[in-house]
Amino acid sequence: MSIEIKVPELPESIADAVVVCWYKKPGESISQGENLVDLETDKVVLEVPAIKTGVIEKIFFAEGSVVTAGQVLALLNENAQVAAAISVSPASAAAAKNISAVVSEEVESEAAISPSARKLMREQGINAALIKGSGKHGRILKEDIQAFASEKKATLVTGKPEATKAANATPARPPLSEKKIPLSGQRIEKRVPMTRLRARIAERLLQAQHNAAILTTFNEVNMKPVMALRAQHKDKFEKEYGVKLGFMSFFVKAALEALKKFPAVNASIDGSDIVYHGYYDIGVAVSGANGLVVPVVRNAEEMNMAEIERSILDYAIKARDNKLSLEEITGGTFTISNGGVFGSMLSTPILNPPQSAILGMHTIKERAMVVEGEIVVLPMMYLALSYDHRIIDGREAVQFLVTIKDMLEDPARMLLGI
Repeated sequence: MSIEIKVPELPESIADAVVVCWYKKPGESISQGENLVDLETDKVVLEVPAIKTGVIEKIFFAEGSVVTAGQVLALLNENAQVAAAISVSPASAAAAKNISAVVSEEVESEAAISPSARKLMREQGINAALIKGSGKHGRILKEDIQAFASEKKATLVTGKPEATKAANATPARPPLSEKKIPLSGQRIEKRVPMTRLRARIAERLLQAQHNAAILTTFNEVNMKPVMALRAQHKDKFEKEYGVKLGFMSFFVKAALEALKKFPAVNASIDGSDIVYHGYYDIGVAVSGANGLVVPVVRNAEEMNMAEIERSILDYAIKARDNKLSLEEITGGTFTISNGGVFGSMLSTPILNPPQSAILGMHTIKERAMVVEGEIVVLPMMYLALSYDHRIIDGREAVQFLVTIKDMLEDPARMLLGI
């Protein structure tokens, strides 16, 4: 009996998806729950598992094809044996032959490669045949590619003494009369199509720039009180809740208090209306395998700090493994982005439409500050608030950021709500 494997339902904001990678070919067996194909949408990579154990009879779309919700991706025969011959009509055989011509070579080499590893391999021009996978059933993981690249680099550095010496030798300066012409192959370029996720990010960033009156205000915060409180309680916190106490939960809590005082920052524009949200869904920007994603901590005002930290950690792991669902990255009323983890000193974050504001955190640096007439060294962080000036006045934006600063420099205020 043949079973249709279809494109899953997509949210209203997602029109279609692209077939990224098939993990099985016609005639191969597959177990129930095993991933058959990856579909890339504007936001995430979706895995489509087999709903029964059986043999793949037919694949209808080659990699790179655009598909929509409900379309049949493949046929699965749950009664067929692995070695059983699959009978198809002449038209079906021709179609299968054409599809096989497109996908057979890549499927064989990439079926056991995680999406993040495959992306890294393409970026660095690494052949999958040279990699030994450490994942389940020999699947190649991103860590395997990074280890191979590091080993290759070390081999180049510690190669033959003569080659190393020649590589490190200072080349002789050519006579002034000579004109040095670049040799063929030395100026390498590579053109690759933009992924759906990257294209969607670009589209939304341009949309935000074109459709909102974006303005950014800055302030700085002394992180010493938060760092001292964290150092004092982090071990007991982790033992009690099973999760580390980071800085992000402090910023989420401070942002919640500020949002309650300035509801326009938590609002959005819908046509000619302003929508004030009576809940606080905080988006936290994290770096995923295919780019920046913003999973949403929903009803953050009802969570304690441990629950916030646990939610952010779970999202970070899912983003790394391309496991975020569409529901987890849809919506949000306010966003926090931490460029400081990458060493950013200062930036002007771009809005995440239809939200009206975004808070940018940055790296902590010790600086000489004047406190009560004396110069002291303090761990300081620059904060940036980008906001839509159509809905948020400059006074509100400045006071909002000052509120966050005050909360962080005196964490007890977050407990007292003052």
